[in-house]
Amino acid sequence: MTALPDSLPQAADLYGDIERTPSVSWRDYVPGLLVAVLATLAAASLSDRYGAPLTLLALLIGLAMNFLSADRRLTPGLTLASRELLRWAIVLVGARITLEQIIALGPQSLLAVVAIVAITIAAGVATARSLGFSPAFGTLSGGAVAICGASAAMALSATLSERRVRQAELTLVLVGTSTMSSAALVLYPAICELFHLNDLQAGFVLGASIHDVAQTLGAGYAFSPAAGETATIVKLARVALLAPVLALVAMAFPAPLKISGGKRAAPLLPWFVAGFFVVAGVNSTGIIPAAVSGLAADASSWMLAVSVAATAIRSPLGEILKAGPKPLLVGLVASITSLALALGFALLAL
Repeated sequence: MTALPDSLPQAADLYGDIERTPSVSWRDYVPGLLVAVLATLAAASLSDRYGAPLTLLALLIGLAMNFLSADRRLTPGLTLASRELLRWAIVLVGARITLEQIIALGPQSLLAVVAIVAITIAAGVATARSLGFSPAFGTLSGGAVAICGASAAMALSATLSERRVRQAELTLVLVGTSTMSSAALVLYPAICELFHLNDLQAGFVLGASIHDVAQTLGAGYAFSPAAGETATIVKLARVALLAPVLALVAMAFPAPLKISGGKRAAPLLPWFVAGFFVVAGVNSTGIIPAAVSGLAADASSWMLAVSVAATAIRSPLGEILKAGPKPLLVGLVASITSLALALGFALLAL
């Protein structure tokens, strides 16, 4: 099957560095981390001024700073930001979720959300294979659309590892998903108006089909306050499915570890997925103050943005440009599938 060119170096497995590398001190991480943080601060400033999504701006600024990837002094810090910081961000995403929010959706709508997520990912895989790309790339593209945009793309890339999804492929998915999510913010509410949907129906459609959390909330509340509340609950249900999807992906794409020339099986559940479940479970008990949960959720957003910026800086732009628009069709088909399914359920069942 076709993939992006093999000129990229093979990277460490998601569960740790499987090849022995020279030890580095904490000072070696500072330059790369500092560059990624500064890029994110610039993105945050623009986000506050113009209201654009933080992760999208972090991605664009990171790509603009891509020339810095040639500086080997930045490699340890950028690698740490794009991998380990991402995994801790995934753990803290659990602070956004409570069981009460999921139950409030109701069994019928919850089952519909699960079905939409599953079918959208399947559509991504099927489209990728029909275009000559790997099932892993289809899972990455379809999962980003189905769950929560850039957050899901980064989490899925960590689970699949760079042995299956290269930096160039991940960056293409991030660019495509962010662009389509921004377009959905404008187009999807208009589609809801075109079909004369009520607040409940529109809230479900927007919450079940728009890629990123920020755009989902923006589109929902732009339609109406009631639609915004429904869209928020539906979107949080999709975010809650991130951990189960990651667990299934980890089992579908097992990643053996090399140890002293031999191999042993990797854990079925990556530690950061288990951490997501733990944080979400504890948050559901109500013992964590709302202020602390909010702080953890904000920290997750910032850590994700830093990780996206680092990933964009590390990305091989030459390979991305060679790929052309063809890989973006996978995400486009998944987006159309998600919207069509959400519209169908809203019109027939709500």
